Amino acid sequence: MATAAIFSSLRRRRSPSLEAFLAPVDLTDVALVQTLVSVSTELVSCFSGKSLFFQRKNSRSLIRKIEVFVVLLEYLRDSGAGSALSPPTIVCFKELYLLLYRSKILLDCCVQSSKLWLLLQNHTISGHFHDLNQEISTLLDVFPLDDVELSEDVREQIDLMHKQSRKATLFIDKDEEDLRVSFFSFLDEFEKGKIPNMVDLRLFFVEGLGIKDAKSSRAEIEFLEEQIVNHEGDIEPTASVLNGFVAIARYCRFLLYGFEENEVELQIGNQKKLRKGLISQEIAETFITIPKDFCCPISLDLMRDPVIISTGQTYDRSLISRWMEEGHCTCPKTGQMLMNTRLVPNRALRNLIVQWCTAHGIPYDPPENTDSLVEAFAAAMPSKAAIEANRATATLLIHKLASGSQHAKTVAARGIRLLAKTGRENRAFIAEAGAIPHLRNLLSSTNSVAQENSVTAILNLSIHDKNKSQIMDEKGCLGSIVGVLRFGLTTEARENAAATLFSLSAVHDYKKRIADEEGAVEALAGLLRAGTPRGKKDAVTALFNLSTHTENCLRMIEAGAVTALVGALGNEGVAEEAAGALALIVRQPIGAKAVGGEEMAVAGLIGMMRCGTPRGKENAVAALLELCRSGGTVATEKVLKAPALWGLLQSLLFTGTKRARRKAASLARVFQRCENYSLHFGGLGAGYAFAGNSAPNRDSSFVNEVSVPVSISVPVL
Repeated sequence: MATAAIFSSLRRRRSPSLEAFLAPVDLTDVALVQTLVSVSTELVSCFSGKSLFFQRKNSRSLIRKIEVFVVLLEYLRDSGAGSALSPPTIVCFKELYLLLYRSKILLDCCVQSSKLWLLLQNHTISGHFHDLNQEISTLLDVFPLDDVELSEDVREQIDLMHKQSRKATLFIDKDEEDLRVSFFSFLDEFEKGKIPNMVDLRLFFVEGLGIKDAKSSRAEIEFLEEQIVNHEGDIEPTASVLNGFVAIARYCRFLLYGFEENEVELQIGNQKKLRKGLISQEIAETFITIPKDFCCPISLDLMRDPVIISTGQTYDRSLISRWMEEGHCTCPKTGQMLMNTRLVPNRALRNLIVQWCTAHGIPYDPPENTDSLVEAFAAAMPSKAAIEANRATATLLIHKLASGSQHAKTVAARGIRLLAKTGRENRAFIAEAGAIPHLRNLLSSTNSVAQENSVTAILNLSIHDKNKSQIMDEKGCLGSIVGVLRFGLTTEARENAAATLFSLSAVHDYKKRIADEEGAVEALAGLLRAGTPRGKKDAVTALFNLSTHTENCLRMIEAGAVTALVGALGNEGVAEEAAGALALIVRQPIGAKAVGGEEMAVAGLIGMMRCGTPRGKENAVAALLELCRSGGTVATEKVLKAPALWGLLQSLLFTGTKRARRKAASLARVFQRCENYSLHFGGLGAGYAFAGNSAPNRDSSFVNEVSVPVSISVPVL
């Protein structure tokens, strides 16, 4: 979202936003004047009738000055004087064009921003208005009035505006400043461990800011959270202070506005709200093709998550990560050796890409790891005020969970869900305050919103390791989570139940309990077969975790998990984890027999060796190796008969990762000992044998060598 940050670059020496550089090009004198008339007239018509809650005097003063420019420009257009402008006049008018658009962006910011944000930015935004006033004064200082034929009336208005601009000083509204000081005083009280007086809070939020209901309060909170994410630490007040203000606003949302029914009608899900862009169509039309600097040098496509590597070049994160994972140690563009593999986010470029996409109306999907980055950022810098305010909020919510109406409990569950999405401190004291038993009760609710919020709240709480034992020890909680996984009322509820099982199964002692819970493995297998892409991911990671416990092998076979994992080998999104789980299952003879009995198992693993990712190839060759070792002659013969196996093994021996090369060499030695080896591979044994540097014994650390990324994404809803 475009903001007044453009102007802060003048005094803080930061790169201004993209639209600050967009001036009209290749326009005749007449077209330039007409363009300026259109832009200035539109500005006046859009904002002159709007009553802003904050910055009223500053905005009215700016609009009045623009009205004078409208008079000047319309006179030039109507009199024909604009058809023969001098070069200095043209330069000044182009500067005026930029000034008008910066004015539009600042006024848009005042109209579309939340009240709390405007209050916190009161000094800064007032400074931006003053900067614009100074720019107007400078422009009029150098404007060649003598080169333009103007009527006496127009000239007098220009002279008067020039004098007023010269005399103007920075204006900060006293009432607005008093409100800002009050807001900071609440922060100070929470910082000292005290809860502000409810009367003072009501006076500030309801009377002072005019926030009359929960919907408006929620919008204020969401806007502040959006600013923390969008500015990525480059913000004033600091993100730590802003987190404290968000926590205070969230506390007051429930304290002052209650738990009314219409909250449960909220549309909840993973789709994020899109705010209307502030860049006008005129700016969008100045672009024709994707700027070269916005494209990744590897794919030549628009970058989603640009990062800088050690050579100073910028690439899309996913592509350069894969390049490095494949063993390359040079820069794709320059060929220079990489000093390290660190990837530094190119935030300035990403912000420009977002603005360009907004201007074009092009959807821009944020990088998949955005939420995890925000989570880490927020968790790394908690303030005492934020912790205390969140603790007070949790107390309110848990009280409603325990004794409120069904609708109030649903609203409270959503509040817990959002509060638990960031910060281990939040997750810790929510569980300590007794939220888990009440959330468990809501898992069986016939209200789909209540069920979805409660299971997601438990998921978010489970990420804190100490909470895992509380969830597992809570009577009936595991069974209720599995019940949501099996019969959940919404897709997201079922997916989040699977993600919760994955989170809980990170503790080895819980893996057997989860697998033994009636219907758990069957439901995970079903989700892997027929779920959404996200659901499949949640299911396969949970199954992988369960497969690391040797006693779960028979249970997974009986529940159909092996069949589901074999089928998942053809799905690029989950193939790596599926192959890793199969590699663990086939270590036991009963598992090898089950996998070997699957018609597409060997073909699927061979296909991964051919087209999979480096990790996928690693896991596939590991699974084939263990299948041959545990499945005996029959399994080995089946693998031997696979077409193109020799070429794929040879390719891995030369180009695979270190672990993949080791597994491929071990598999080659297994074939060498097979009585039908010479029949299938003739004299190609030397091609395998050269890599056989290690003993053929099975590695005791095999589980650690199965390469599967085990990360979980906390829904930010």
